[in-house]
Amino acid sequence: MSALWPGRRPTLFSRLALGLMRLAGWTPLLATPPGAKFVGAVAPHTHNADFWPGLFFIWSTRSPVRFVAKHQLFVFPVGLFMRAVGGLPVDRRRAGGNFVDGVVDLIEKEPEIMLVVAPEGTRSRAEYWRTGFYYMALEANVPIGVTVVDWGRKQVGVTGYVTPTGDIEADFAVIREMLRDVRGHTPANETPAIPRPAAAGGPSKG
Repeated sequence: MSALWPGRRPTLFSRLALGLMRLAGWTPLLATPPGAKFVGAVAPHTHNADFWPGLFFIWSTRSPVRFVAKHQLFVFPVGLFMRAVGGLPVDRRRAGGNFVDGVVDLIEKEPEIMLVVAPEGTRSRAEYWRTGFYYMALEANVPIGVTVVDWGRKQVGVTGYVTPTGDIEADFAVIREMLRDVRGHTPANETPAIPRPAAAGGPSKG
């Protein structure tokens, strides 16, 4: 049996994608979602090569993966590609200049969505995670799907869920535990799952 989004059936293409993943030694993971919507916090994101297992995860599981970007990037012809690979434009002006609020509006409009975000914000090592993804989930009242690109075990996908409570330190402690044995493509570039501290302008919607 393969991991599939609830309500989906395997297709010839999803079976082909799964077969190619297995040939490469990879296994897709998709813990049963508690609902039709969640924010996927993808980690560790340490190398451009993470794109490929991630793409085959989408194809093999038929998950409604989406990502957000500024609406200015969706002009023709680049916009055609952005939408084809799951991009959703966010216009900050319509959300009063607040990116998180704009994303929350998008989540609320979609019937089902796995909105993926890379909280590390960089493929190089940083000192903490950006917290925008957390507030997207909190304000949209959806869970956070801890989404791994584990090069150690060659596993990619959602391992479990955290319901944000508003206690960001406690919720991040749960996320850290879920990522404890996960290794990125370049372990030296991994950023610890620590929320942006107040001294750096957080915790906040950034």
